[in-house]
Amino acid sequence: MARRIIHIDLDAFFVSVEQVANPLLRGKPVVVGGQPDRRGVVAAASYEARKFGLYSGMPLKTAGHLCPQAIFIEGSFTKYRAASREFMAILADFSPFLEPVGIDEAFLDVTGFESLHGSIHRMATMIKQRTKEELGLTASVGIAGSKIVAKVASDLSKPDGLIEVSPGEEAAFLRALPIAKMPGIGKKTEPRLKSLGIKTIGELAAVPLATLKGHFGLYGVLLHRHSQGIDPREVAPPAEAKSISRETTFARDNRDLKYLAATLRYLSERVGSKLRQRGRQARCITLKLRYSDFTTITRNQTLKQATDTDQAISAVGLGLMTKALAKDKQTVRLIGVGVSGLVESGRQLDMLDSSMARLERLNQTIDRIRRKYGFGAIQTGRTIRLRDIFPKTRAGYKLQTPGLSR
Repeated sequence: MARRIIHIDLDAFFVSVEQVANPLLRGKPVVVGGQPDRRGVVAAASYEARKFGLYSGMPLKTAGHLCPQAIFIEGSFTKYRAASREFMAILADFSPFLEPVGIDEAFLDVTGFESLHGSIHRMATMIKQRTKEELGLTASVGIAGSKIVAKVASDLSKPDGLIEVSPGEEAAFLRALPIAKMPGIGKKTEPRLKSLGIKTIGELAAVPLATLKGHFGLYGVLLHRHSQGIDPREVAPPAEAKSISRETTFARDNRDLKYLAATLRYLSERVGSKLRQRGRQARCITLKLRYSDFTTITRNQTLKQATDTDQAISAVGLGLMTKALAKDKQTVRLIGVGVSGLVESGRQLDMLDSSMARLERLNQTIDRIRRKYGFGAIQTGRTIRLRDIFPKTRAGYKLQTPGLSR
């Protein structure tokens, strides 16, 4: 039986969710990600905005110059995450073999499901219909015998389309497409391929494997397979996240250590809260700094004992930041903190040291208050200094991330 894989991708997801909440935004150039007079990048642009050259990842300032009439929205990651959960629930009704890819797209293995819906094409149509009726969102769908071709097909079907590639026709479907349409071929690989005279996926498929390996190593093997539509990867359920992190971009480059420490503490509290919510502790703390010249550094420290307390995460992050800033006198553009080496909660407490137990009880109490009244309901001493800088909501301070406030 031939494999049948569906790739489904919500169109302009963040913007579409905003348009469902406010129908007056429909048909207008809309940008989600922040205001054009602030730092950050476009998280999503409506198709009307894309006509002016706007795209995800573009600096908001540039977007404002290209399309000053656009409606710029800060965005709400909480809102988008809720819509994503509903979307994934719809997909799970059609196949248990579901692999989410980010927040707004997924693969489904629907091999042999023809008998349930008449055909795979009809099944995909029903998914699109339910997504539209229940969520008010449109989706683009690709159907093929492999994940790579299904992904290309869904991209080509945007917006609100459906393309099915018949079994055995994968290579023919890809042949005339520009190499940039192949997932994984980005700004670095595309020029290298073009320098070899390779402009289409068909031309890439015709290059001997040995030649591609000579230029690209093991990646050349992957290019050779994918250009022919060959992709044996299974549709797999998502693995548990191996790390948790939060970061924010400042409106202006900053060197105020108290301000940086307060921001770092707040980010540490968000990370610690997520750790405890997942019932995990971390063995490694990582600090991320981006300086005014866009140089980005990371510094990490492995702990002797895993932790999930805000205080430990913040203290390690602060120590790493102090050392980093002592060596580099530049102002800071972005700061972030993350944890990795996650393990199950639960450990042997030192009977002679009750301080850790007290911190854990304190954090649990704060978590209960925040679950009931919102993250912003309770503030620690150090983070209070942020109240005059960042807008405060029930969900906490609204920080500016590189792509979206959350």
